[in-house]
Amino acid sequence: MKLVKLLANLGYGSRKQVQLMFREGRVTDADGEVLYADDLLAHEAIRVDGEPLDPPHGLTLLLHKPRGYTCSTKDKGRLIYDLLPPRYRERSPLLSSVGRLDRDTSGMLLMTDDGALLHRIVSPKSRLDKAYEVTLAEDLRGDETARFASGTLLLESDDKPLLPAELLVQSPRQAQLVLHEGRYHQARRMFAAVGNHVQALHRSRIGGLSLGDLGEGQWRTLDAGDLDTLFNVP
Repeated sequence: MKLVKLLANLGYGSRKQVQLMFREGRVTDADGEVLYADDLLAHEAIRVDGEPLDPPHGLTLLLHKPRGYTCSTKDKGRLIYDLLPPRYRERSPLLSSVGRLDRDTSGMLLMTDDGALLHRIVSPKSRLDKAYEVTLAEDLRGDETARFASGTLLLESDDKPLLPAELLVQSPRQAQLVLHEGRYHQARRMFAAVGNHVQALHRSRIGGLSLGDLGEGQWRTLDAGDLDTLFNVP
């Protein structure tokens, strides 16, 4: 791939803007030698303003999403892309969220520009469960664990019962909920179905991969070992 197209696809600017970067001598090799648009060089050897290039296509990252941010490129207000380097929003292929967390839900969010990987993660065949930490408005009654595990709970406006889910009660108003499917606002709707209201919702794990010590608003790239951990489901 020509260097102009490579840098444009990584979000450094339009092709016209990237061509100007070459004319200004801002694109160099690791030794500081100025590069030209038709040079052929390994990705890791290219520098822009003295800094290594952003990761190539195939980028996957884990973001600790705070409350108040939307999983969108266009909505008004704070977006998850505001937490990343500005260029990441302009990458082609698009760096997309793998599924969504609503504005008021915090926690673990995966993002990737690899379409095949995205579909593998969301596919039911991968059996990637998701764990949520839940804070409730009212005390639990005591029958919720059995109802969620029954496989018979039917949400409002749905015509198919939910798959069995695990509820681990931690205190009268706090619990961990593990889901094996991903219906719209599922966790919130499940508690609404048993007469309660979710005050705070935080996703802490997807498959075998957890947030670890990643702070709110922070992110990190995932490597092959991380993806093996993600899919390492018993």
